[in-house]
Amino acid sequence: MLKNRKFMQCPTFFEGMKLSDQAKGVSAPPFGKPVTGEKIILKSFEKTTVKTPSYEDLLDTRRSVRKYEAMPMTQAELAFMLWSVNGIQRFRDDVATFRTVPSGGARHPFETYIAVRDVVGLLPGLYHYLPTENIGEKSVAIQRVGDIHDYEKTITDALAGQAWAASAPVVLFYTCIPYKGEWRYHEMSHRVMLIDLGHMGQNAMLSAVALGMGSCCLAAYNQAACDKMLGVDGMDEYTVYAVSVGTEAR
Repeated sequence: MLKNRKFMQCPTFFEGMKLSDQAKGVSAPPFGKPVTGEKIILKSFEKTTVKTPSYEDLLDTRRSVRKYEAMPMTQAELAFMLWSVNGIQRFRDDVATFRTVPSGGARHPFETYIAVRDVVGLLPGLYHYLPTENIGEKSVAIQRVGDIHDYEKTITDALAGQAWAASAPVVLFYTCIPYKGEWRYHEMSHRVMLIDLGHMGQNAMLSAVALGMGSCCLAAYNQAACDKMLGVDGMDEYTVYAVSVGTEAR
């Protein structure tokens, strides 16, 4: 627990901020993690049909969904989900990216991993979204991380016993690389990252509804189990959120 919370009570955001690495002239961290495996280009979502007739209907329909049909997700649907949550639209020099969600200082400190149970044309297992690999296209790139052994048990354990989430065709796991924000805003970045995470969750839920699906954002998870499954160290990168997505059971 923090013993000094004065920075949370500053009259202005910048008043409580220490000198950042950006202010010291340190080069910006990379926009995304490097490609370490075979790159997979998902089918284009250009012709993906949005099912909701209006924006009002989209907002009125959104609910947390915890029961899913045994129905696969298409690659185009998965591509749309990934792009809508963290897709890059353009770069600004070597300092910032502009994406489908807002982020304080355009830092976008999050990575997206996909636990795939049932997606057409993809082997079940764990994948990583590569937003820097497809700019301005209606398709996205992912790379396979590896198998998820005993899928239902592993996902259930990672999500603190919420077994229903393992029945969804995909579960999106978001991790945070805090230095991406700290580089610009030092310790104040942690306040901003909490806000940014909410933007991503809302986009995911609304995009699922737009595709005629349901989703549920999960903040209850086992930190150690999630970090181990995703292969992150829990310090320089750690799990912060999960979203199950699939066709709602009627």
